[in-house]
Amino acid sequence: MTATDAGSSARLAPIAVKDRIFTLDMLRGLAILGILGVNAMAFAWPMALEMDPTLPPMWAHDTANIAAEWAKDVFFQDKFRSLFSMLFGVSIFLIGGERFDEARGRLLWRRLLWLGLFGLIHGFALWFGDILLHYAYSGMLVMMARSWSARRLLWTGAALNAVFAVLSVGSALLAGLMAGDAQAAQGGNPFATTPEQLTAIIQAYQAGWPGAQIENLKAAVFLQLMSLTLVPITAGLMMLGLGLFKSGFLTGRSPTWVYVLLLLIGGANLAAFGWYDWQFYAAPHGTPDPTKGLAGVLGSFAPLITLAYVSLLILMTRFGLKVVTGVLAPVGRMAFTNYLTQTLIMATLFYMPWGLHWFGTVPPAQLWLVVGGVWIAQLIWSPLWLSVFTMGPLEWLWRCLTYGRAVPLLKREAA
Repeated sequence: MTATDAGSSARLAPIAVKDRIFTLDMLRGLAILGILGVNAMAFAWPMALEMDPTLPPMWAHDTANIAAEWAKDVFFQDKFRSLFSMLFGVSIFLIGGERFDEARGRLLWRRLLWLGLFGLIHGFALWFGDILLHYAYSGMLVMMARSWSARRLLWTGAALNAVFAVLSVGSALLAGLMAGDAQAAQGGNPFATTPEQLTAIIQAYQAGWPGAQIENLKAAVFLQLMSLTLVPITAGLMMLGLGLFKSGFLTGRSPTWVYVLLLLIGGANLAAFGWYDWQFYAAPHGTPDPTKGLAGVLGSFAPLITLAYVSLLILMTRFGLKVVTGVLAPVGRMAFTNYLTQTLIMATLFYMPWGLHWFGTVPPAQLWLVVGGVWIAQLIWSPLWLSVFTMGPLEWLWRCLTYGRAVPLLKREAA
């Protein structure tokens, strides 16, 4: 690095608290809390139960558990991952600026490289479901497009997601047609696992170290390899998010009718998906899909529901309910810390050697009580922490590593 480069980098600094964009923090807070609603099952039960629909559930098929699984699938699955991916695309531009800004471009590279390292540690040492590594290398692709116009980003991102939706619709319809032959479906399922293997996985996790670590490593390798196929989808969502930011949608500057229209479209998708998905979950296990794949088809348009959620929160903020939506903003300002803290809490409860070893014992209905407890804790501790500090502890560490120097953490130091 030349002296000029060093001087340019030295002048760069993390965004000041007063310059933060409220709607982005609010939406990021919603995304972090919502992601736990999906990830909780992966902390508490073997990954195979989520990926192999031919496996019988290992809990009572009663109304409470059916409703718990249905709620996760309808209101949470893919919706908050989509939202967080969109917001990550915005952060690529906010940190890296335009492509001609070489100093900020190098800063963005360092930020993504450190994120990738955090992801490696998180995924292979703590929990296989890490998404940070995937975001790091997907972000390295999207950063090349950060100077594109809002229109180009929106069209490209929408096209990539449309292709994914079409493929998902085809898969859902095919699965619905084949559902009458469970044995054939299992034979063609690359994620098929026998009940005996499932029991062995649960026993390994419950045994603590090293069994749980070995199972986590195997799952992490598999998931990271599989996530390579999702790069076009994740990159598309990041581009879509950046396009929505540049157009003013994510900052609350679009006309009210735009938010109302997306709320209606996404709400209609959500209602139809919920109706058909309930029939799917309520049917006895092993019976043909009563929806003929329609639940899967409607579930393929998760980003539409995500945009409905975004529209609802922005409309609430615009029309005098900021006191309600504002509780999410501190959680969003500490998104990195809260994401990794969720892992520490859940891993401790379910399989870490120092924890309670609940793995494979908490059915979906009771699992929502655990999720709710973590939500309450994060809604409480985030504003308390930020009343004294400028950012979360892990955000501070990440920024120090990115900028190559200590940045102010205490508010009185930053003043």
